[in-house]
Amino acid sequence: MNWTSQEFIWLDWVIIVVGILAVGWAVARSIQKHKRSQQGADSEDFLFGKGEPWYIIGAAIFAANIGSEHLVGLAGTGAKAGVGMAHWEMQGWMILILGWLFVPFYQLMNNKLGKIITMPDFLKNRYTPRTGSWLSIITLIAYVLTKVSVTAFTGGIFLESLLGLPFWYGAIGLIVLTGIFTVLGGMKGVMTLSAIQTPILIIGSFLVLFLGLSALGDGNIGQGWSAMIDYSKSLSNGYGTNHMFHFETGDPLYDDYPGFWVFIGASIIGLWYWATDQHIVQRVLGQHKGEASDVVMRRARRGTIAAGYFKLLPVFMFLIPGMIAAALAARPGSGFTLDNPDTAFGSMVKFVLPAGVKGIVTIGFISALVASLAAFFNSCATLFTEDFYKPMFKGKTEARYVFVGRVATVVVVLLGIGWIPVMMSLGSLYSYLQGIQSLLAPAMVAVFVLGIFSKKITPKAGEAGLIVGFLIGMARLLTNILTDTGNKVMTGGFWENTQWFWHTNWLIFEIWLLVFIMLFMVAVSFFTKKPTAKQVEFITFTGDYKQLIKQSWNKWDIIASLGVVALCAAFYWYFW
Repeated sequence: MNWTSQEFIWLDWVIIVVGILAVGWAVARSIQKHKRSQQGADSEDFLFGKGEPWYIIGAAIFAANIGSEHLVGLAGTGAKAGVGMAHWEMQGWMILILGWLFVPFYQLMNNKLGKIITMPDFLKNRYTPRTGSWLSIITLIAYVLTKVSVTAFTGGIFLESLLGLPFWYGAIGLIVLTGIFTVLGGMKGVMTLSAIQTPILIIGSFLVLFLGLSALGDGNIGQGWSAMIDYSKSLSNGYGTNHMFHFETGDPLYDDYPGFWVFIGASIIGLWYWATDQHIVQRVLGQHKGEASDVVMRRARRGTIAAGYFKLLPVFMFLIPGMIAAALAARPGSGFTLDNPDTAFGSMVKFVLPAGVKGIVTIGFISALVASLAAFFNSCATLFTEDFYKPMFKGKTEARYVFVGRVATVVVVLLGIGWIPVMMSLGSLYSYLQGIQSLLAPAMVAVFVLGIFSKKITPKAGEAGLIVGFLIGMARLLTNILTDTGNKVMTGGFWENTQWFWHTNWLIFEIWLLVFIMLFMVAVSFFTKKPTAKQVEFITFTGDYKQLIKQSWNKWDIIASLGVVALCAAFYWYFW
């Protein structure tokens, strides 16, 4: 048997089949055991999960973030543009904001409302019911048209490059398998699968990293790293792709990563995604089990700290292997070819991993795809059930609410499949995905940040800020489609007079959009009715609650958090 084969052999296929069956059995066993302990259907448990240990929470947050856009898009971007995209990945420090700042606010609302909240719940109680409904609508649209479809699309590319499956077999198979998994497993299934696949994914990806560096350095990992850096320095017309900030306008990567603007723009998207997006926050919202608030907050916060450390890894797991793949392909006699940068990671798995290990690692990758996509499906089911169905149909049985959540998941699956052909015609998917997020994030960040930090922002100001910000973002998206993201030469009075709107760099536009929405909300607050005492109460900590917060952390939580920040800073220093 050829253990160094650069293709999948029979042993790999046997391991994949047996491994998938074993993972399925482990997840099903965990779900059945949990159901017996619950003694009946529980919609909150199905949608949120309850009382998971902090390390499971951390793994679930990490797993929910890792999807096929990393396996394909991040590695492909590394092969094409180096470490620039690391701004969106080196955000372990941003997850700390969720644990230290936002979790106490969400837990306070949980206590006051007597139920687990969704993000629209926060806006409904802080602003107006319409504000929460708009957030649900915006989030559902974003999930169906970007998250679910992009994950399935890039998943099809990855499975094609790795296993040789035809694209549509991989894409549709992944989305259908995940839909079935989510309907049957709920959040408990997602949490269990996350715990199983996270160590396999991490170990497998680092094997690709180290073996790739070894191949590039003729058996020496250090020499391989030096060769990768030297090659990246020669790219981009001599400006190099080995640094995160591009300050000179002559640099071909300046438009994608313009100076310090890129850090600010990536942070805005990060704050929305890590601290206010239902997809991520859902992992910490449900962590109650009849326990005191300080215990719940402690477990949730430590979960976010663990996730902060996990979030340091994707750059090394995916982006740098993409850079290695580009360097290997450019090296004469390496035996490695890379026709399409988006196939970089799958090609590296086949090229550097020995037989048998390929199969084991592939199980982790497939599980990661399913876990990430299932997290989106589950969040969609949660938003629909909690924010639309329950308010309209009160008093139904828990089994009915669980059933409705499952139906919502099926609908999301069908919509996701239907949107894939449209996504295929939109060009660079990863850039498109980041572009969509940059247009959605400012409105979300504005209403959440001002809603928490200011008692003077009025309910109508929050509602108007979310709606106006969303509509401006969608108008910019429309111009992006018509102008090929500002690359086409547009003539005529309208295009010439509005050039500042459609031609401004996407990251700079995102920053100014956030500033505009915040100023707009402040202005509207001068002319609209002040928030009621009950609405202000949702963002006011009593002395007792402040004491609970103090009891929920100790010096080790602070030290661990500072460790995340220090590691992020060290990465920025090295790749400045």
